[in-house]
Amino acid sequence: MKSVFLMSLIGLAFSASALADVTNAEKLVYKYTNIAHSVNDTFKAPSITDGKIFFNRKITTPNGKEIACASCHTNNPANTGKNLVTGREIAPLAPRVNTKRFTDLEKVEEKFTEHCNDILGADCSPAEKANFIAYLLTETKPTK
Repeated sequence: MKSVFLMSLIGLAFSASALADVTNAEKLVYKYTNIAHSVNDTFKAPSITDGKIFFNRKITTPNGKEIACASCHTNNPANTGKNLVTGREIAPLAPRVNTKRFTDLEKVEEKFTEHCNDILGADCSPAEKANFIAYLLTETKPTK
């Protein structure tokens, strides 16, 4: 009986951890939505469609290469990706698949700044960030 109870507690701890990351992602969507609305009162709610378009949108970099978020993260953010430069494996972006993705909100901000500047040449807008994370929240299954 004790082992069943202990296993239940362990399962609860793991599910709470996964839920916390999804909750953090949802909090960021809310935060960026509010900022986007304060900058542009016509922005009402994040768009999953716009987030998916943003994720797959190819940008031509100053050196002439076309790159998108999907270039490293695959066309499904629930999949494991690979860094184009280093070849290093990248854990899935989707928080419902990768329970560690949104645990450190400061790191999320740093990565947005880094990647948006590298790819777009400027920081992403709050609306783009809200749309992007809203899209990530919809991806729940890696493709084979």
